Amino acid sequence: MIAAVILVVFPFAMIFAALSDVFTMTIGNRISAVLIGSFLLVAPFIGLTWADFGMHLAAFALVLTVTFALFATGTMGGGDAKLLASTSLWMGFGPALTDYLLMATVAGGAFTLFLILFRKSTLAVFAGEVPILRRVIDEKDVPYGVALAIGGLFAFPDSPAMLWVIERLAA
Repeated sequence: MIAAVILVVFPFAMIFAALSDVFTMTIGNRISAVLIGSFLLVAPFIGLTWADFGMHLAAFALVLTVTFALFATGTMGGGDAKLLASTSLWMGFGPALTDYLLMATVAGGAFTLFLILFRKSTLAVFAGEVPILRRVIDEKDVPYGVALAIGGLFAFPDSPAMLWVIERLAA
């Protein structure tokens, strides 16, 4: 049951956040709440020590502090900040968090470059006839939830929760 929660909730939440950001340019609080709540639910069962659990909370707190500062300066959206922090709770301090932040940054840069080029292309005129594409073309902001989802899904196999699932499936 715990393995099923891990295998379903995190990937679904990340994909839902990306789609929500593309379609509405918002990432709802409930997505971050589901990620936080589900991690707190599975954490006691995946073999985390109290120190490990504390490090996951510390990763969450540090990333939330940094992203809150970015939000306060207008550099990052509020939904993106909360999603980044709640995803960091799943990753904890370690290689998974590093992979997540690095991949989200690379994906974000590539996606932003793509949107800039697409918005200036003649293809945007024709694509603008499709309502969802019209919204993406007309917005000045970048739905960064897409990059956060790519980074999260890329790093998820190295997260402690997923490593626990892989260990159980291999046994």
